Amino acid sequence: MNKVALSFSDGRTHFIGVKFGETVLDAALRQGITIPVDCREGVCATCKGTCQSGSYDLEYVDEDALSETELDKGAVLTCQMRVDSDCAIRFDFDSTLCTSAGPEEIEAIIKEVNVVSDSTAVVHIDAGSRAGQLDFLPGQYAHVQVPGTEEWRSYSFACSPNDGNQLQFLIRLLPQGVMSDYLRDRAKPGDRMRLKAPLGAFYLHKISRPLILVAGGTGLAAFLGMLDEMAAAPSRSNQPVTLFYGVTQVADLCEMERIQGYAEKLPNFSYHSIVMKENDDWQGPVGVVTDLFEEHHFNGGEIDAYLCGPPPMVDAVKGWLDQREMSNSDVHYEKFSAS
Repeated sequence: MNKVALSFSDGRTHFIGVKFGETVLDAALRQGITIPVDCREGVCATCKGTCQSGSYDLEYVDEDALSETELDKGAVLTCQMRVDSDCAIRFDFDSTLCTSAGPEEIEAIIKEVNVVSDSTAVVHIDAGSRAGQLDFLPGQYAHVQVPGTEEWRSYSFACSPNDGNQLQFLIRLLPQGVMSDYLRDRAKPGDRMRLKAPLGAFYLHKISRPLILVAGGTGLAAFLGMLDEMAAAPSRSNQPVTLFYGVTQVADLCEMERIQGYAEKLPNFSYHSIVMKENDDWQGPVGVVTDLFEEHHFNGGEIDAYLCGPPPMVDAVKGWLDQREMSNSDVHYEKFSAS
């Protein structure tokens, strides 16, 4: 049985199991997700989506339902779609059209809080009490309740899904903030924490061109999950993957040993780090992340770029790309505001 992620425009994702020979539409209906459908014959395109990763076959598609250009870009009709692997499918409508269920709520326990600098914490969470693996697409996020309060905050998973549901988050600390104050002053192993997941439309698509990953601060979290997934199956793609990672100060750099480890598992992986504030302990480049960019990184304007970090960083990178001929590239981004 293959696992298929159904991602909707409201940021919600539902996972279904698809049996061998079963259409995605039938599998969804069997599991209570009523994807809109009319003809079921590959003619009306009511059940249209876009496959963003994985392999599949389409039994029949009428030429008036999907054009050759749409098919080349991954458009699918779920009533005719049979998958050959795990897949992710994106729909341009809200999940409320086909299910009333929201993201799953999970009880978890804090294992470790490592405050690596005055502005960054690495938090390890044990959700092992959940029956079965928590599924999410690397790059997606969870809504997290601050223990002892009614406040919720959103953080990208800094890991890929795993059997033990051992989860990780990178969290930016503010001088004052409900989660920041909790992590600095009160958090301890054994504290209970509630999560709602999965959420978000920022995740790794099918890899067919060189990847550029640009992380600002704790925006690195989303890319750690993506890189974990790529490292687990390096044979799926031989495309170059380049990570650019920018932070304010040297102390904010985190998971560097882990990043270095990806180079051993992914032969075409490279990374570049930069800090904004000079420091005697830092021998690397000083400036903003776009200062790291060189034209040869961008494959003549044919890349897939993923940007995650504070709005000023994302806007600066998009501006840099907009000044160049990148019409053959796709740019995916997620901005976050610290809270």
